Amino acid sequence: MGKTFPLLLLQHALENGQAPAMREKEFGIWQSLSWSELARLVEHIACGLHLAGLKRGEHMVMISGNRRAVYAAMLAAQSLGAIPVPLYQDAIAAESVFPINNTEVRFAFAEDQEQIDKLLEIREQCPQLSNIYYDDPRGLRNYQAHGLSSLASLVETGQAFAHQHPDFFRSEIHKARPDDVAAMFFTSGTTGNPKGVVHTHHSLLNRARAGADFDRLSNKEEVLAYLPPAWIGQNTFSYAQWLTCGYVVNCPESGATVTIDLKEVGPTYYFAPPRVFEGLLTSVMIRMEDAGALKRGMFHY
Repeated sequence: MGKTFPLLLLQHALENGQAPAMREKEFGIWQSLSWSELARLVEHIACGLHLAGLKRGEHMVMISGNRRAVYAAMLAAQSLGAIPVPLYQDAIAAESVFPINNTEVRFAFAEDQEQIDKLLEIREQCPQLSNIYYDDPRGLRNYQAHGLSSLASLVETGQAFAHQHPDFFRSEIHKARPDDVAAMFFTSGTTGNPKGVVHTHHSLLNRARAGADFDRLSNKEEVLAYLPPAWIGQNTFSYAQWLTCGYVVNCPESGATVTIDLKEVGPTYYFAPPRVFEGLLTSVMIRMEDAGALKRGMFHY
């Protein structure tokens, strides 16, 4: 059988279960999640989504920065044969209306209060949006919107179902084929409405493997995931290649801490568009202008 994203997750959990799959920085401390722990989390989310009514072939919107919860939610949706649709977390609420209605989305995952507010704002324009789950509960205690609940409660429900039906998760995963749709990414829409670009498991994983072979990547790599998950480049780098190679993905605490987190992680594999490298170069050159004569001489030499 050809590979799919959830099958690769099971493979890593079986072969290297105690090794770290992801690290996430919270309150200044890096928290690790092993492959076996990730597989259990994905199973519980998938079972919870199944009970909530997510169907094979449906689309599920994901609006979040790089957090382990959004990666687990994407894998959970794919495990059920549903199709994740990542959207940019810095987009205004109105920009999400077309993708949600175009893909007839009923289920959405949002990182925090900011993203929940956007989804609730456009709900009248997206009447089919019935289930919204959030990861970070801060500021959401008094929200009473219909169909709004925490990822933690979804996991709790799914855990009970998984205990009663231990074979369900794997049987659903094995129904998928490499040519099934794995994800949809929307273009920027600069000349009109955004266009949904469909990718199969094979199309994403094949190119991820080609890149990994070219760069000789292994499961020993350390990666910092800091670019938007809705961008296909970031998805290839920290999702498709991550599951292809089995390396460690590190999620920064926030966009403001990326430079500090970069120093702490010391990534062995770093992916960025030209503007990021230009910014790094500018920062180094400015700082060297303020350095002592000896350091400037050594630097220019």
